Amino acid sequence: MTNFETLWRSPPRDLTLSSNEVHLWGAALNTSAGELQALSKILSADEQLRAEQFHFEQHRKRFITARGLLRTLLSRYLDMEPHQLQFIYTARGKPALANTCGNKRLRFNLSHSQDWVVYAFAWDVSGYPCKVGIDLEYLRPFPQAEQIAKRFFSAQEYAVLRTLARQQQQKAFILGWTRKEAYLKATGEGLAGSLEQVEVSLSALEPAQLLKIVGDSEAASCWSLHDLNLGRDYVGTLAIFGHGWHLRHWQF
Repeated sequence: MTNFETLWRSPPRDLTLSSNEVHLWGAALNTSAGELQALSKILSADEQLRAEQFHFEQHRKRFITARGLLRTLLSRYLDMEPHQLQFIYTARGKPALANTCGNKRLRFNLSHSQDWVVYAFAWDVSGYPCKVGIDLEYLRPFPQAEQIAKRFFSAQEYAVLRTLARQQQQKAFILGWTRKEAYLKATGEGLAGSLEQVEVSLSALEPAQLLKIVGDSEAASCWSLHDLNLGRDYVGTLAIFGHGWHLRHWQF
């Protein structure tokens, strides 16, 4: 079992998100029938329709819980009822808030894997849109990690992976994938973006870092990557534009 419920703290009653902070939330998706019903009621009609389209009941429940908790958390920051929140979507499907708070806009991203979901929240800074992405992955074997990396990673990343022992290679692969995905989610591209165009550090022994973005030699230095402390069963990465952010970790 993961132990990040012991690593992330309960939030204070007076929850304040400062302009230089990123609030990270972790929550379990295994909600009770009563909790699931309550969360379903605050979803929009299109979200409820989307939930019904899942083939497997487990996936439907996880979607309802993840979206319901998202609305609940956003309502705390914006002082609005959860059902009043309206989402807009980018061409690649990344959700954003249509609602504003004065002259500020709350930016967010979420990711779920297996039984857990994580969220990231930050305000736009000085009128500039805050780009934030988060990715969570359950640690599981990837027998074809090297072959996948050859296709989707950069030549340099693939060369690094090939020098590692199998167990180290598995961890480096999932770290690389998660770091890339967090950045691509922050930009709004998601997996539709080119993974091989984004080069990241792969070692668990060094800080997460965006090393290179093909076609823009200066862009990588403008981004911050942060590995999330999630226990032994999950890995996760936060990607956010700019530096000097203060991260706070809360459990729902």
